[in-house]
Amino acid sequence: MSTEQSEKQALFITSIIIFWYSSNIGVLLLNKLLLSNYGFSFPIFLTMCHMSACAVLSNVSIVFLKIVPFQRIKSKSQFFRISTLSIVFCGSVVGGNISLRYLPVSFNQAVGATTPFFTALFAYLITLKREAWLTYGCLVPVVVGVVIASGGEPSFHLYGFIMCIGATAARAFKSVLQGVLLSSEGERLNSMNLLLYMSPIAVLVLLPATLLMEPNVLDVTSTLATEHRYLGLLILVNSAMAYGANLLNFLVTKHTSALTLQVLGNAKGAVAVVISILLFRNPVTFIGIAGYTMTVMGVVAYGEAKRRYK
Repeated sequence: MSTEQSEKQALFITSIIIFWYSSNIGVLLLNKLLLSNYGFSFPIFLTMCHMSACAVLSNVSIVFLKIVPFQRIKSKSQFFRISTLSIVFCGSVVGGNISLRYLPVSFNQAVGATTPFFTALFAYLITLKREAWLTYGCLVPVVVGVVIASGGEPSFHLYGFIMCIGATAARAFKSVLQGVLLSSEGERLNSMNLLLYMSPIAVLVLLPATLLMEPNVLDVTSTLATEHRYLGLLILVNSAMAYGANLLNFLVTKHTSALTLQVLGNAKGAVAVVISILLFRNPVTFIGIAGYTMTVMGVVAYGEAKRRYK
């Protein structure tokens, strides 16, 4: 590869990483802004908007623009497995959005950083896959850090914390389940095609849930839209960014590596925390920061130990 091509490749990778950071952090902050600051207290409907955007934009990207090759569903059992994943995925996103109504982004990210702990737990319970003892040892500061951060969080809310833990566990469960359900070579889908099939199923699941649990969403949203003229635009941009985060996640993995994505993801959480504190000015304590730092260091150590003992 020539020097010019190398520079172009480096510029391209740097660009998608920047856009990936922007879309992920942007979705998180916009979710918080909508659910807490705008009085838009409809996390299920917001998740349905995200999934609707993913359904539409996935079709545009894959079927029409052919960003990635289109993969067909080959059997009813494969469709059933994808549907199961979609329902678990819905639970994780809805739980995460509900938690943002009650918790600051900084604490939400601290709890979310415990994903490796739940992933290791579910991997053992479902597949009986064991890691080296040192690898499990690295998960201790991950959990202890969140316990410390919880004790030092001025805006701690028990229901929000439970929903955040539930969302984190569901996200980990989905990743383990995905590896089990779509493990055969013939049924494996790349993440973009998986999203293409999962998102319409998610909309079908979330629509009755919205009508049942958030029946006044349209009336309240139209009233809020008269008070906040950019509310509709914010929901639209937020939904499009949710798809963009998934697409860029796929591109970053494709053009770098899973390990690079993990390292960048840890750093992304820290960046999101700093930006959210500056933007929303939620109070933080030294104990809370120390707990979050311990959790992130534990996650980094876990990733390194897993790589060494693989």
